Amino acid sequence: MKKIPKRMCINCQQMYPKTELIRVVRKANDGVITIDKSGKISGKGAYMCHNSECIKDIIKSNKLERYLGKIPDEIYEELEKMLVEYNG
Repeated sequence: MKKIPKRMCINCQQMYPKTELIRVVRKANDGVITIDKSGKISGKGAYMCHNSECIKDIIKSNKLERYLGKIPDEIYEELEKMLVEYNG
């Protein structure tokens, strides 16, 4: 049986399978921060679940900055778009 890697949401601190989370990553080679849809970009990452409350809290409190440093506004804008998609 294959082990499923789990990661923790930076907001709610719950463990989820890695593939079910949104990953924001600071790339190792150039330091650019981006949303990693493939889950394979090398660099320091922070994970968040698809729970709309978690995403709202992360946007409101700038929690990502604790993990990755200064976050460009485009990342927060993209997270807000995801929030709208998840709320239907």
